[in-house]
Amino acid sequence: MKRDLVLAHNSVQTNETSARRKADDASACSSSAASTGSDNYDVFLSFSGKDTRKTFADHLYNGLVDAGIHVFRDNNELREGEKIGTNLLQAIKNSKISISILSQNYASSKWCLQELVEMTKCIKSGHVVLPIFYHVEPTDVRNQKGSFGEAFSCLSRKYWEDVEKWKVALQEVASLKGWESEKTADGHEGELVKVVIKKVLSELKKAFQLVVTEQLVGINNVVEKILRLLDDNPSATQIVGIYGMGGIGKTTLAKVVHNKLSDQFQYSSFITNIRESSRCNGIFNLQNQLIFDLKGRDQVSNMDDGIRILESRFKLKKVLILLDDVDDHEQIKAFVGKHGWFEMGSKIIITTRIRTVLDDGVNCKYELQEIAKDKSLILFSRHAFRRDFPPCEFASLSHDVVSTTGGLPLALEVIGSSLCGQNQGFWQDTLKKLQKVPHKKVRDKLMISYDALEKEDKQIFLDIACFFIGDDLRYAFYMWDACNFFSKNGD
Repeated sequence: MKRDLVLAHNSVQTNETSARRKADDASACSSSAASTGSDNYDVFLSFSGKDTRKTFADHLYNGLVDAGIHVFRDNNELREGEKIGTNLLQAIKNSKISISILSQNYASSKWCLQELVEMTKCIKSGHVVLPIFYHVEPTDVRNQKGSFGEAFSCLSRKYWEDVEKWKVALQEVASLKGWESEKTADGHEGELVKVVIKKVLSELKKAFQLVVTEQLVGINNVVEKILRLLDDNPSATQIVGIYGMGGIGKTTLAKVVHNKLSDQFQYSSFITNIRESSRCNGIFNLQNQLIFDLKGRDQVSNMDDGIRILESRFKLKKVLILLDDVDDHEQIKAFVGKHGWFEMGSKIIITTRIRTVLDDGVNCKYELQEIAKDKSLILFSRHAFRRDFPPCEFASLSHDVVSTTGGLPLALEVIGSSLCGQNQGFWQDTLKKLQKVPHKKVRDKLMISYDALEKEDKQIFLDIACFFIGDDLRYAFYMWDACNFFSKNGD
């Protein structure tokens, strides 16, 4: 999520800003931050330039950027005529995470301490602050003692009116869970950088989880079953396929599972609507998306190149991949052809309407069933009435409408939403229509499965749906065999 900025500095204003900052901050505390209030960033990095600008802060900054995290430094990205203090404080508000590298001279900088005060204010609104105690003790930061305290005392004599709020901020940040540079990873700074990046990615994934409807009913038990299947062999790449009819909630289920697992993986990808997208744009474009999501740099122009890149470049990456709406063996082959493509412990979730697509290369298959009648009424009521059960005057009509959906979540959601706020007359007319034909949105969704059938299979489907309801199927098989429909090959 990197953004190119056009930078223009007015020489007079830049010199004034520089002089003002030098007067206030001899230690030249620098921050990686937003340049204007209109820009949003992942991380605000606060540090003492005197201590860490060319060492740890630089390594951490570049590591974050290489991981695809949106961070930048104020000394490179200040716009013309803007007050540096205002910019930096606004940047904190517009960032999701702040990292403060609390080093010996951090407290000798008015700018660093002002940034710290703003960070603690933003915690109340969900902002995450991650402190790194760089060659200082957390207790020295909390109580302003030792070399850290000496630097703070010198600054305090100059800006006595700000001392109390600085102390409160230092106490609060020192109480947060962070890292001590000399104790984390045995003091190896390169390893500490990796630990911090992993934590940042984990926090960002919480903010960028896949969007799932809040009106979920009866899904927890199924989610636990899928998680157990995915964890069946932690030392190997585990591929689990979820299959079922259109509109039954396969994608929603897979998204919930993905969100449950996402903070365990540095690399993840959600390839949506593969059936349609591969036909419209080509499978190689979806391969490019997967390569990009896994932080690859290659671009491919055909499926074979995509397979070659995926097979050779990601063996050392443990990944979480969700392949949504697959309808062909070749699609699975194009994305995850063999279990050895990724590091052991990788997890891959596939959704499909067609069970036989999962016959090759998938560890486990799970058929998603319609939801029970009592759960159907709850889901329907949440969309129709914004509550778990219908009011008395709509109870009978609600039961009748729910009975037409066959426990299909899509139908319950669509029909419930369409009836929300309507009078009983409208409900009665809708019920009469539903008893004859499904709702249009539901019908369009179900037609996808029908349209994908071969000509003979369509005939068999229509015979079953229209003529052989409740009949002995042996008679039907005799007829289909006589018509050369190869009914025994049907799924």
